Order: sequence, then C-alpha cells, then structure tokens
Amino acid sequence: MQEIKTMAVPKSKISKSKRDMRRAHDSIRSDAYVEDKVTGELHRPHHIDLKTGMYGGKQVLKVKDRF
Repeated sequence: MQEIKTMAVPKSKISKSKRDMRRAHDSIRSDAYVEDKVTGELHRPHHIDLKTGMYGGKQVLKVKDRF
C-alpha cells in the first residue's frame, strides 16, 4: 500500500500587515557616499578611498600615478 502524503497548509490567513512587516527590509536602497574631508572626493563610508589610499585619516595603500 502507498502512503498518502498531505501538504502543509497554514492554519490561518497571514494579514497584509504581517506580510508587509516581514518584507519591510527587502527594499532596494541606494549606496551611501560621503565626501572626503581632504580631497572632496566621494567614497563609501567605512571603505578605503582608492584614489588617495587613505582610511580613517591614515595612509593604508600606496597609490600609483596614472598617466
């Protein structure tokens, strides 16, 4: 004999409010950029400024001159 398998069925309807609260963090946000205090260039917060090699006021990368 073969077993009859039943599907999982929710006990009650999920309200629009509960559904939307669950999806609240799924929206797409644009990337944040901050202006460098010294050069005025835009870079992402908590990331190295690749044009100057600076992070947190300290030189962390040697930058090659591009010609």
